[in-house]
Amino acid sequence: MAAAGSLGLLQAPSSFTAAAASRPASRRAPRALFAVRASAAADATKDAVLKAFREKRALKIISGLQNFDRSSVASVVSAADKGGATHVDIACDQDLVKLALELTSLPICVSSVDPSAFRSAVEAGAKMASNSLLRSYTRFVSEKNCSSFQILKLTKETREMLPDITLSVTVPHTLSLLDQVRLAELLQEEGADIIQTEGGKCSSPTKPGVLGLIEKATPTLAAAYSISRAVTIPVMCASGLSSVTAPMAVTAGAAGVGVGSAVNKLNDIVAMVAEVKSIAEALGLPSRNVSSNLRTVHH
Repeated sequence: MAAAGSLGLLQAPSSFTAAAASRPASRRAPRALFAVRASAAADATKDAVLKAFREKRALKIISGLQNFDRSSVASVVSAADKGGATHVDIACDQDLVKLALELTSLPICVSSVDPSAFRSAVEAGAKMASNSLLRSYTRFVSEKNCSSFQILKLTKETREMLPDITLSVTVPHTLSLLDQVRLAELLQEEGADIIQTEGGKCSSPTKPGVLGLIEKATPTLAAAYSISRAVTIPVMCASGLSSVTAPMAVTAGAAGVGVGSAVNKLNDIVAMVAEVKSIAEALGLPSRNVSSNLRTVHH
């Protein structure tokens, strides 16, 4: 792995550039997600944060990049903690980080569209961060080749600003599988610690039930399979996963899974805990004793 922040590693090979430039502009702007993860414990190290990934049993529960509702975030964090997850992902906000630290000792990931927003969250106690290129950013990242270079640029900025943080970067599903793999290789050279896949939102299942769940997960499973064979750092499979498809992700080569809407779309904390527990059990994670009186936090 090249030294973090190496300017020369930011540029893709000419063959990659030419191939990307020859493709038509995407109708949908790629969404790149960078994650800087942090342990709730003050003395937590990068090794501690990455431990679950190295053991191929990581389960990250995501409250939502733009979810700043304290009650909602508190419910998701509590569900992750009680249900047996190994990590939790929240919006990048120092007050939300402080709230999460009151509710769990799990490693906390903060998400933002701007790497400069990470510093205050890290100072509040987060040690993992996530940066996303939103769809509204189409003027600059509408073309696939532009999005790849923008992702590399933001990765470099984040790594230079927070050299000791655990850095996870999402490769957008709008790229071809070949380009996703190449981008993942470049991101590893730039110092990324984890590569995250996506794809559930671009999949439109045609079958109900289990068949539909498998259909929905197919793009992110394919990306996890391909990328995990090209890089030596852990790959997290995310987007469109469930208790049915989470084990498939690990079989495909992922070191862990990220789950968002399957949990955060639920309105009941008991249902949230049950869903997290179902996924954790499917992954073979150790069960936790959950009190019948779940902690209720009013904010």
